[in-house]
Amino acid sequence: MVIHAQQAAPGGMSSRSRLTEPLRHPEQAPSGVRTRRALVLLALTLVLPGSAQLIAGSRVLARRALTVTAAAWIAVLLAVVVGLINRGLLLTLVTDPVASLVVIVVLLVLAVGWALIWINTLRIIRVPLLVRRLRPAVIAALVLCLVATSGSLAYAAYLTNVARGAVGSIFSGGPAIAPVNGRYNFLLMGGDAGADRTGRRPDSLSVLSVDASTGRTAIISVPRNLQNAQFAEGSPMRSVYPDGYNCGNDCLINAINTEVTEKYKNLYPGVADPGAQATMEAVSGTLGIKVQAYVLVDMDGFAQLIDALGGIRIDAGGWVPISGAATDDSGDHEPPLGWIAPGPQTLDGYHALWYGRSREYASDYDRIARQQCIQQAMINQLNPATVLSKFESIANAGTKVVESNISSSQLGSFVDLAMKGKGQPVSRLVIGPPDFPADFPTYPDFDQIHAKVQSALSASSASPSPKAAGAGRGSAGGPALAAPAVLAPTVLSGQAPANQYNQTGPDGVPVNAARLDYLVKTGQSQILDAIMADNGQCKPL
Repeated sequence: MVIHAQQAAPGGMSSRSRLTEPLRHPEQAPSGVRTRRALVLLALTLVLPGSAQLIAGSRVLARRALTVTAAAWIAVLLAVVVGLINRGLLLTLVTDPVASLVVIVVLLVLAVGWALIWINTLRIIRVPLLVRRLRPAVIAALVLCLVATSGSLAYAAYLTNVARGAVGSIFSGGPAIAPVNGRYNFLLMGGDAGADRTGRRPDSLSVLSVDASTGRTAIISVPRNLQNAQFAEGSPMRSVYPDGYNCGNDCLINAINTEVTEKYKNLYPGVADPGAQATMEAVSGTLGIKVQAYVLVDMDGFAQLIDALGGIRIDAGGWVPISGAATDDSGDHEPPLGWIAPGPQTLDGYHALWYGRSREYASDYDRIARQQCIQQAMINQLNPATVLSKFESIANAGTKVVESNISSSQLGSFVDLAMKGKGQPVSRLVIGPPDFPADFPTYPDFDQIHAKVQSALSASSASPSPKAAGAGRGSAGGPALAAPAVLAPTVLSGQAPANQYNQTGPDGVPVNAARLDYLVKTGQSQILDAIMADNGQCKPL
């Protein structure tokens, strides 16, 4: 009989018992077998938690651990399948506050459970039976494995909690938004709320218009000094300014936030930030498109975010001053605190902030061009490797975003859309030079604005041919710029055009930081203006 054959082993021990006996009862085994047994148990616990207990410990504990392990692997495989089929849904589950809390709890339970399995594995290894000189090595290996497994799960739970806190701090719990004419339009405002400011004036206004299918993006910059901004239909501010924001030189578009906050917030009952909402409505009416959501970024948070990214890489086309303190309301400043030199370089948060905000010896349109360059450089560096390696610092810096009315429920789908758009051409338009005359923001023609905005959006919606897409990439592999007819050649150049006076000034004297300081000190403004001319030229690297 089969049973008798199994029990016919010499010494009354079955062949199955002889196979498992050294694993369960290593007391009589040679020292080499005991060492190999310890290593096998460590490897089994590392690869398949519970399997070591199945062959050398408690089978009840083994069954429970293996059930949990199988469930965890099934969940991982399901997540991979969902990610391949619908990446946006997976990202939404991760960013949802309830779902992310469940993920945190599950990760912590798995971390504790795996740690207990490691402790049990240490017990069944029976360290005193090992050769004395090998005992520390086996214990150290087990501790390292415990840290690598349970520690990694606990750290993943911590990072998930960091992300959950950042999402809750930055984004709203409001209703989801739908695309309009196949696009999502987001207003990005750079807010400066220093002690010398009245209210929070957005000095930087850009609309990121994203194709809802492809993720291709158009960046439309609105000068802060635009006058007679038109409020969109349905805006409560149309009852105050039915013909546009037209009270003269004081009615610049960036003053809407403060005025509404101080005088007209009663027109926006239940709105968290009436000033930001009204500004969004003014940008919508001015551009002739529906802007659905806004993000207001504090300057300090901007600098911290760039530091978290490890700096941004650009090719600057001209010298840019780091302005000293303002001396009066006319725009005069103390001598510059330093200079950002032309050429390829990596800017930290402090210098990137000044590169984007500096307006001395330059026009607002040079400033806008620099801001667009910085935005694109940041997008280039938001790659998975950077985000994963610096996730905590990026998330913490992200909480410096003052506010956003983007619903947290849609964050995952928008992240997915951004990933689709990464590496595709970006269309750009400025409601001012080089796309409009210099005096256009003072006397805007809204029919012209609407026509050029639609042209830029049409260019952004078009699918580039594979040949064009490949030819458009720069040497660094970053996205190149689209070339719709509304954009100026200087913005589209593959290299940042250098000012002819970057190295030697119009007076024939070599240019460096010390020379520029001397020109400022001696009041030689004409030479400074020539050296600083067109310092908005910039290429993201």
